[in-house]
Amino acid sequence: MRKIKIMEHISLDGVMQHENSEDFAHGGWTTPYRSAEGLAAVLEAQGTHIDLLLGRKTYDSWTQYWPKAGDNPMANSLNNGKKYVATHRPESLEWGPVEDLGTDIVTRIRELKSTEGPDLIVYGSSTVVAVLLEQGLVDELVLMVYPVLLGTGKRFFSDTADARELAFVSTKTTPTGVQLNTYRYVGKLGKG
Repeated sequence: MRKIKIMEHISLDGVMQHENSEDFAHGGWTTPYRSAEGLAAVLEAQGTHIDLLLGRKTYDSWTQYWPKAGDNPMANSLNNGKKYVATHRPESLEWGPVEDLGTDIVTRIRELKSTEGPDLIVYGSSTVVAVLLEQGLVDELVLMVYPVLLGTGKRFFSDTADARELAFVSTKTTPTGVQLNTYRYVGKLGKG
């Protein structure tokens, strides 16, 4: 049985958005905090032989970068892994190996999770993340928390998300102050 692992880069105030847009001018905010130690910690947390669960926006964004990123451990793991994509336009998927999740993504993800294979890693893909958390399909969350406050932007945890309980597993801090906090998904928040 495969594990589903969510890996998100977030600001201290929970912003996960990375690209500039009309209402968000802080694109590239993670760049100054990159380090060799940070990359090693991310690769250790994600693993090198992985498959990806992605929303269409993340898939399209990554299609522009990772296939051209050259020979390096991160690019190799992302490029070689199978991409399972939530999309209404499966005919336009180019970056492979790739498969669309179909019209019932919850059923398809449950099927994938029950098979043998590498862990299923989710980056970005806020809509997919919300469904995975709601359906209790997440095994682990790795939140890469950056020492910045952005104030605005798409947030990882929405105001409408159901209360959930996570169990702390570990933390690592990079030389640039990024904390990789790993949590095991427990389930709905119990009454204490």
